[in-house]
Amino acid sequence: MTDSPLRVLCVDDEPGLAALVAAYLERDDGIDCEAVAETDPEAALDRIEREAFDCVVSDYDMPGRTGVELLSAARETEPDLPFLLFSATEPDAIAAEMVRAGVSDYVAKRGGVDGYTALLRRVGHAIDGDGGSFGAGDEGESAAAVGPAADVALDGVCTVAPDGTFEFVGEEYGRLYGYEPDELVGERWQRLHPDEEVEHIRTHVIPAVMEGERWTGTSEGLRADGTTFTESKLVSAAGDGRLVISVSPFDEVAGGRAASD
Repeated sequence: MTDSPLRVLCVDDEPGLAALVAAYLERDDGIDCEAVAETDPEAALDRIEREAFDCVVSDYDMPGRTGVELLSAARETEPDLPFLLFSATEPDAIAAEMVRAGVSDYVAKRGGVDGYTALLRRVGHAIDGDGGSFGAGDEGESAAAVGPAADVALDGVCTVAPDGTFEFVGEEYGRLYGYEPDELVGERWQRLHPDEEVEHIRTHVIPAVMEGERWTGTSEGLRADGTTFTESKLVSAAGDGRLVISVSPFDEVAGGRAASD
């Protein structure tokens, strides 16, 4: 971090949302930040080419140019600019695009302050250089259903290539298991589960997902220090054979749900 305020460009075709994201960033005590809102991707690209920004936060589904297309164009002049997608578009639907373009991180839009809290944390990590990028090379009963995906606040995101190795590991995903993202890229997904859980995922979860189902449930995660924890997980398949996995500690999800009941 520098002593001068950081500059973040917030891009969303809905003016109220663009302004709200910018306001949350500027109000956060953990980031000394000047946030600029843009509703037109073309105008945003023009600003990226003319002005200095430390990070871009963009929606995906916008008229004229998607968030990933904006990133691809921006990277022609700013190849190292941290770029986060803050979107309601499901990551499995755009996984291949994110990998090819090199999205720094993906944060799901969700109701309430939870989504903005997650976004603030990820922006700080991205600016500090702690996060990875897509394509950078760089809990109780096992597999018990826990309800619709929309009810589960899942912060950690990764993609698994068709050969079973991690292709992208988000900063928060790696943190949950005690790893830096780069330590997991290229490793097999089995590394993060005890043997008995690996067998269950291989024989029950993955076949269902590859047939087009979206699996939501709990499973047992294995941390780098050998301890285990119950994880709340969503697994889906992209059209190109990639798996997209989102995960959070089950106790955090359950606690949040109980507080809202």
